[in-house]
Amino acid sequence: MSKSNFNRKYILGITLVSAMGGLLFGYDWVVIGGAKPFYERFFNITQSPYLQGWAMSSALIGCLFGAMSSGYLADRLGRKKPLIMAAALFTIAAIGTGAISDFTLFIVFRLIGGLGIGLASAISPMYIAEISPADMRGRLVSVNQLTIVIGILAAQIINYFIADNVPAAASDEFIRNSWNGQMGWRWMFWAGTVPALLFFVLSFFIPESPRLLAKLGLKDASFSILRKIGGMDYALQEQKEIAKTLTESGSKIDWQALRSKNIRPVLVLGVILAAFQQWCGINVIFNYAEEIFASAGYSVGDMLFNIVVTGTVNLIFTLLAMRIVDSWGRRNLMLLGSIGLAAVYLALGTSYFFEIKGPAILVLVMVAIATYAMTLAPVTWVVLSEIFPNSVRGAAMALATTALWLACFALTYTFPILNKLLNASGTFWLYAFICLSGFLFILKKLPETKGKTLEEIEKM
Repeated sequence: MSKSNFNRKYILGITLVSAMGGLLFGYDWVVIGGAKPFYERFFNITQSPYLQGWAMSSALIGCLFGAMSSGYLADRLGRKKPLIMAAALFTIAAIGTGAISDFTLFIVFRLIGGLGIGLASAISPMYIAEISPADMRGRLVSVNQLTIVIGILAAQIINYFIADNVPAAASDEFIRNSWNGQMGWRWMFWAGTVPALLFFVLSFFIPESPRLLAKLGLKDASFSILRKIGGMDYALQEQKEIAKTLTESGSKIDWQALRSKNIRPVLVLGVILAAFQQWCGINVIFNYAEEIFASAGYSVGDMLFNIVVTGTVNLIFTLLAMRIVDSWGRRNLMLLGSIGLAAVYLALGTSYFFEIKGPAILVLVMVAIATYAMTLAPVTWVVLSEIFPNSVRGAAMALATTALWLACFALTYTFPILNKLLNASGTFWLYAFICLSGFLFILKKLPETKGKTLEEIEKM
């Protein structure tokens, strides 16, 4: 079918609305990194690596529950309603986190925000994959990663402009009693209310997934959406392919099928790839920027500016990934990312070991983020949204995303502890070893899926 027959404005519109879940995911996930130097002094937890790790990683418990429930919600309620739920959770979390003065309540609202992240991270890319034509799917699913990166950069810029200048030799007491320590960190969280409310309103106007409607037996509604996406010929062909896969596998959600010998290998593949995207270690740079840049000789004020620089690099290379994901292929990009990060982490660990400070560390951090943004960050979500069969896609995506957030929790919680035990050098060498292991796994196990329909991938 000619690409010119696709209703590109319609496809892009519903993709962008769905991908706002990614934008809130990115903002909520990273805003805490910029607020960290201030809320830690406010709650007086700077001397406890365990409470520091809990404050940073608590949202991930919410992510786990959000991801685990996403399969059930997606298959019982559809893709649209859980996205609306996620938007509501983001709104509540943004308002509540900035409004409280009790550490326990701070954790509670971080958990609520985590529920929204867990739902959006599983359902947004799955929804986009299910409404996307095969030749455009990699680029469109990557829009979700692009909005995550935009959310990350927005949080970094907002944090930078909200925070007053911090003197280089400022004490904990000075920071605690400053405007940053009393109110600035609150406004960093409150700023997320605006996009959260916008996402909530716009989510009511997107259609349900045509593949989900077909699975529920609502063929006319499914056909109507497919026709709006690509015209009559496209709708007829897609409906025929969808019906065939549902006939072969059954349209009812069968959780037991996840353990069958046909599905188990692809489920294991998805779970390991999801976990590897986190265990590759890049998120510690966003969440623990204060420690990483402090070890390289930067002050708190310099740290906030450096975070904006890294966020800009993240955005530029995510845009590059969107241009090449459908031409270079998923497998090649994931191989490039894993071996590239292994090399950068080896150099980064060596730099810390020999106490090399300043711009050299910043350059290596930017290279690591550029490598990740162009490869593992967007491509993992593309692969996860593609490889699972229609009949179990919601359940399988939920399990893979749960694995991702379990890995993310382990990474985020353990970094302060590893950093204390192994120092920065040993910690980054450990991440280098994990990335090398990921490279070997991808080389052996991951097939190429570019240019194929979801139904063709299922037959593979």
